[in-house]
Amino acid sequence: MIPGTGTAVNAAAVLVGATLGRLAGDRLPERTRALVTDGLGLVTLLIAGTSAMAVLDPELSDAVGDSAPMLIVLGAVLLGGIAGSLLRLEQRVEALGAWLQRRLAGETGSEERRRFVEGFVIASLIFCTGPLTILGSLNDGLGKGADELYLKSALDGFAAIAFAAAFGWGVAASVLTLVVIQGGLTVVGLALGDVLPAAELAALTATGGLLLVGVALRLLDIKPVAVADLLPALAVAPLLTAAVAAL
Repeated sequence: MIPGTGTAVNAAAVLVGATLGRLAGDRLPERTRALVTDGLGLVTLLIAGTSAMAVLDPELSDAVGDSAPMLIVLGAVLLGGIAGSLLRLEQRVEALGAWLQRRLAGETGSEERRRFVEGFVIASLIFCTGPLTILGSLNDGLGKGADELYLKSALDGFAAIAFAAAFGWGVAASVLTLVVIQGGLTVVGLALGDVLPAAELAALTATGGLLLVGVALRLLDIKPVAVADLLPALAVAPLLTAAVAAL
């Protein structure tokens, strides 16, 4: 299997799903699109909860002690949030979405632009922060197959239908983010020669689940959490785990 095949299939699934969702979205009333968004928020919250439960993984506890996993996730979110805020990642992602909107859709009304940018940001975060993204892309690069990414492709394709019905073409534009991140992780897999140890992967998964809670809060219109600013936490979590385990 050629490395990168899983990401290519994943990108194609998102594009097909987004196209179907966009065509369906034009025929749905506003209240229906709002309800679809709320439903996606609830499902995202469910996925976030199951991922965050990795903080209780016995492999993580054995490596760092029973009391450390929560502190590792806390430290990762705080340090990652500070780094992301200083780098202004949320503003950069939103600016990228706005630039893509102008390039792909031309000048449109402010509401249409807001929906495009919101769809791009939310879809990019959901498609690129889950455990399947990390493990699947690494395994693809390691030559261990792309089964995880094929499963993710099916899930993302159906999610793209619903997201595009609510937010429009911004969801399709998130394919650029998906290709960059998953492609980059595949290259990392080629270089690593092995996957992350179980403890580091559990910490990363738990932190990713917590970030998805922030995405769910945005979808449910509870609080616009700047989740993109928190993305460095995904890199900090395994590093903290390795440091604590070494001590």
